This record gives sequence, structure tokens and C-alpha cells, in this order.
Amino acid sequence: MTNDISTSILFQRLKEAGSFEQYQQENRISPFSSPFHIYLSDLCAAKSMIPERVIKMALIDRTYGHQLFNGTRKPSRDKAIQLAFGLGLDIDGAQKLLERAQKSKLYPKIKRDAAILYCLYHKINLIEVQDMLSELGLTVLGGY
Repeated sequence: MTNDISTSILFQRLKEAGSFEQYQQENRISPFSSPFHIYLSDLCAAKSMIPERVIKMALIDRTYGHQLFNGTRKPSRDKAIQLAFGLGLDIDGAQKLLERAQKSKLYPKIKRDAAILYCLYHKINLIEVQDMLSELGLTVLGGY
């Protein structure tokens, strides 16, 4: 798959391709095998957690949370991060969850993202994460 190929090489191949279909076929570009909500449910099952518990731990409104789990809503980047905390994921798990949600990964050069990465690494609970972000003058997860 393309994970072993550098981005610069992929850009070059994209520029040189006669069509997108050709590029996609030659580089085995394919969509994820399952939608986000299926991936989320599978993660939940793998961790022996029920969606209700994950939603509560993620500090997400119950109705909205169930819509994320049944696929009627797609998460914002912040909601995906909250779900990562609710699931107790590590940094790699959170980055993969963001990728599956088709959201940008956490980037340590951005102060807010760095704070979130720190909290993921140190397994800090979401309430403390929100407090930390607020104390740093940064936007809390799900906030404005």
C-alpha cells in the first residue's frame, strides 16, 4: 500500500498520471474498508466497552453520541478527539481514529494539539484536559 511510499514520490506520480483512475490503480489508493461508525463500534467492542460508556467518558451529548455510533452523524475533529479520550486510546490510536474520521491528525507544533497529545500520552481524563486547555487560554474540545 502507499504507506511505504514518501509523499513527495506520490505527488510526483500524481502529476505524471494520465488520469486519476490510473494513479489510483497504480498506487493502490482505496477508501477505508468500513465507515467511521463501524470502525468506532469495532474499537468499542475490542475494548469491551459499550457505546453509552464511551459517550459519557467522551463528554458528548447522549443523542449526538448515539448518532455518531449509528452513522447518522459524522464527527468533527474535536468530537473524534473526545471519542479517543472516551475510549482511552493512546496517541497512535487517537491519530488512527482521526484518520478514519477523515480529520487532520494532531500536530505537536500546534500548541493546542501538543497539549492534547501530552494528555493522551499521560492518560489524563477529559475533564482535566478541558481544564488544562482553558487554563492555557486555548479552545476547549467541543468549545468555541
